Amino acid sequence: MREAISSSEAPRALGAYSPAIRAGNLLFLSGQIPIDPSTGNLVDGDIAAQTDRVMRNIVALLKAAGADFGHVVRTTVFLADMNDFAAMNATYERYLVTPPPARATVQVARLPRDVKVEIDVIAVLS
Repeated sequence: MREAISSSEAPRALGAYSPAIRAGNLLFLSGQIPIDPSTGNLVDGDIAAQTDRVMRNIVALLKAAGADFGHVVRTTVFLADMNDFAAMNATYERYLVTPPPARATVQVARLPRDVKVEIDVIAVLS
């Protein structure tokens, strides 16, 4: 069984995908970029501001599925510039619980709408 998950507190999908999909006890969040769901606009600012918006979007989707960061087991962080790693990480870690999820971080050639960061998530639900 698959169930689409969305939230008014997170951006709508920009294409042919669901913001999140619950499949059994697994929750897969599509990559979140720094879009303010109240305006639909990208968040201006540095990597810290963009990462904060991404993490708040993730929190909203987790909440809509009845979860929180304690359920997250894996994330992937896509950065436009690996030189932003330390600042991204400082913001990212404010949202985590112990133990933090497994993570991969990669630099990519380009991200949607030329943002600086995109993060996807896998969580295990009870």
